[in-house]
Amino acid sequence: MDLVIHYRGQQDVIEIKIWRGNAYNERGEEQLSNYLEYFHLTKGYMLSFNFNKKKTIGIKEITLGNKLLIEAVV
Repeated sequence: MDLVIHYRGQQDVIEIKIWRGNAYNERGEEQLSNYLEYFHLTKGYMLSFNFNKKKTIGIKEITLGNKLLIEAVV
């Protein structure tokens, strides 16, 4: 876990990663899901830095069990 933001009684968990392939990314998503479980949250965020020249940037929503992950690739 890289960031836990506490603001006005709300917590947000943000996982920050460098893109190193799909397998590494999936482990990061699972890691974030585990942090959400620990904090009793259902929504978290993942920020992935991708330095590949042919990258696909954007935001996508991923559902893992009952957890919603918002992933941004830049």
